[in-house]
Amino acid sequence: MARKKRYLTATMADGYVKTIGPTAAPFTHYWRIVAHLPGGKTEMFWGHATSATDAASKEALTKQAAKRHGWKGFDFEAVALTEH
Repeated sequence: MARKKRYLTATMADGYVKTIGPTAAPFTHYWRIVAHLPGGKTEMFWGHATSATDAASKEALTKQAAKRHGWKGFDFEAVALTEH
């Protein structure tokens, strides 16, 4: 039997709200990276994860990406998704 489709919402600390769905995937967390590039520009990356550990592991990979791509810095945030 197919899983019930649902809508998931993530609310970031700065008030940004992301809604995902309808989905039957077992996502529990949403993560967002804001990369600070040379010249004052920014670039955003985001995704979903099936656990808090999986979401948090993205930060270590982001540190490597920042060095590789020459970012001035980055902001990383992961939050739990709520079903509605």
